[in-house]
Amino acid sequence: MSSDHAERARDVGVTTVDALRRRLARKAAALIRRDKEAADVALELGLIDRTWLEAPDSSPISTAAPTEILERFWERAVEQRPSRISSLGLSAAQLIAGRLAPSSGRHEQLAVVFTDLEGFTAFTAEYGDEAALKLLHEHHRRAGPIVRRSGGRVVKRLGDGLLCTFVNPGGGLLAAVELLGTAPEPLKLRAGVHVGDAIVSHDDIIGHVVNVAARVAETASGGHAVATQAAIEAAGSTRGVVPVGRPKRRRLKGISQPIALSEIRAVAAT
Repeated sequence: MSSDHAERARDVGVTTVDALRRRLARKAAALIRRDKEAADVALELGLIDRTWLEAPDSSPISTAAPTEILERFWERAVEQRPSRISSLGLSAAQLIAGRLAPSSGRHEQLAVVFTDLEGFTAFTAEYGDEAALKLLHEHHRRAGPIVRRSGGRVVKRLGDGLLCTFVNPGGGLLAAVELLGTAPEPLKLRAGVHVGDAIVSHDDIIGHVVNVAARVAETASGGHAVATQAAIEAAGSTRGVVPVGRPKRRRLKGISQPIALSEIRAVAAT
């Protein structure tokens, strides 16, 4: 066989195998989508990515590293049964506290989501600390899976609020609107989203993006999520989330320049 024939045969073989892989990926994604509970668990653990589930032809099945999958597994286990923390040991407890990173931090482009519970202070004053802690535990138990399914992590729990980060801005927008439903009665959650460069370590995140996201959350009323135009543009076409109306430029406390903001909401299921 000539070299030209051999090369053409290899090209045909590669094309055939690629087509077969794409067909199998489509079938696998369709099967997973039929079982919502299984799909939610796979997304939460990072075994599959949401982008692959929606477009298996053009996306890798998962971008999560094995350590990240293990971290998500233990986070989920401890949220569902807090008593499990005593059986993990020190090294595992450190692992679930945050992704391993150099202590000096590293620069990353991230979407940051800030949330808080409107009415929490008044609830605590009326019902006491024990009732407030029980309420927070229920909120965290419901919020954690949503953040993980969208490819993010909870960096910190700040009183009644959460500081979450997402490599994919679309995941940040989606999580922000889904987190609105995790507020336990009678409280309401509000969320703010921004995107930008930050310095990330295993248990913290520092940068202007964090300050902006916090101020954006303050502009939202209970039961609503607000995002900067920068976050919306970075996310591009985000399935399941749409901005409400035109962006409005606002001055935020401690931020020198006005910033364009839009409320975001979930797209109604059809």
